[in-house]
Amino acid sequence: MTRIVLTYEDYAALPDDGKRYELHEGELSVTAAPGTRHQAVLLNFAVLLAPHVKTHTSGQLFIAPLDCIMTDITVVQPDLVYVDEARRRLVSPRALEGAPTLAIEILSPSTRHIDRRRKMALYAKHGVEWYWIVDPEAHTIDAYHLEADGYRLEARLDGPTPRALPPFPDLLLDPGLAPVSWTPGLSCRPLLHALPFEGSGTEIPER
Repeated sequence: MTRIVLTYEDYAALPDDGKRYELHEGELSVTAAPGTRHQAVLLNFAVLLAPHVKTHTSGQLFIAPLDCIMTDITVVQPDLVYVDEARRRLVSPRALEGAPTLAIEILSPSTRHIDRRRKMALYAKHGVEWYWIVDPEAHTIDAYHLEADGYRLEARLDGPTPRALPPFPDLLLDPGLAPVSWTPGLSCRPLLHALPFEGSGTEIPER
């Protein structure tokens, strides 16, 4: 049977129905809209990272949904993307026309396998230099760096000691405030708490 290879033109014609569509080497990937816990964690990350990126870098931070058009047959929507100064030329009015410096994916039951396998392979193939996988259940962040033969685990945030993760060496993250559980209808505490880097003068209040 001949495999049908979809292109960006096909992708752009898909309905706006609340589902999350991506193109993986011409194959359509469809997942349900993220749940409330995923979105709460995503918002926490945006609140933590946005002021740091603005103050300490010349890059840009984008939150999903945003198309990253790697090729005409590969279009992905990471939960968060960071584009450093060298790649800002890839930012266009419609999308990011290439690979970001950093892609962040927050695991959920429906995307865990995709994020850890298929999308990791796609990000490596298309030159995403850094890849963070956030696991709200395990209270961990794995920071992967792209090497010649694929991703290597560069750092992991999983214990009580605050630490920075590349590519943000002057932003300390504290996993100690990760919620043990989350119940609909109750307030959700941040997954991570940003601590001001000594001497940076940046104060980010606890939320």
